[in-house]
Amino acid sequence: MNTPIKLAFLVLCIALTASALVVPGKRNAITPEHQKAVDGICSVVQDKRLCSITLRGVPSNDPAVLVRHIATAAETSVKRGLKFLSGIKPKYKGNAFATTCITSCEKQLHNALDDFADFWKAAGKNLTSMAENYFTCKKKMTSIFTYHSTCLDDIYDKTLHKVVEGGIGLGKRMSGESVDVFAGMGKVFNTFNIKTKLNQKDTDALLPPPLSFYYY
Repeated sequence: MNTPIKLAFLVLCIALTASALVVPGKRNAITPEHQKAVDGICSVVQDKRLCSITLRGVPSNDPAVLVRHIATAAETSVKRGLKFLSGIKPKYKGNAFATTCITSCEKQLHNALDDFADFWKAAGKNLTSMAENYFTCKKKMTSIFTYHSTCLDDIYDKTLHKVVEGGIGLGKRMSGESVDVFAGMGKVFNTFNIKTKLNQKDTDALLPPPLSFYYY
């Protein structure tokens, strides 16, 4: 075997060895510390499995990052829900009731995205801002969840209800997860041994109008 071939063979062996060493690392990416942090957040939600799946790939044990990630997943799901509604709308063009319901749902989800903008301003990027604006964060996320419920409650046609729920249901579930997290924030803080006090007063300077304001 001449020298160039030997060199190529050696490089190949090194590459294969390196790959073999990297793969097991991927399998063990979830450390005990990370799992403990995820469990600390998910302990206060109803759907612990969905919460765990959502958080297990987050490369951080910081509770603020984990809480924000659940809210981010909820917002992303709402955007996908809007895209879904836009996609099915042409299918129901000749059905006045279905078109009205879908249009109403689109409005509800747009309102939810508006509330997300306010939520992020209140939540900030750390636990201190979340604690200072705790009541406002919880209020905004509850409102976001309610928009989904209102959309589905207005659809009495079972077939259409099933279709729409299939497209926006994840947004409802994820926003519900965030509501659970903020409702149980006191327990989360205790789990992580965080002594910051949660502000139970509304810090939103401009209170939003009642939900009836958004109805037709």
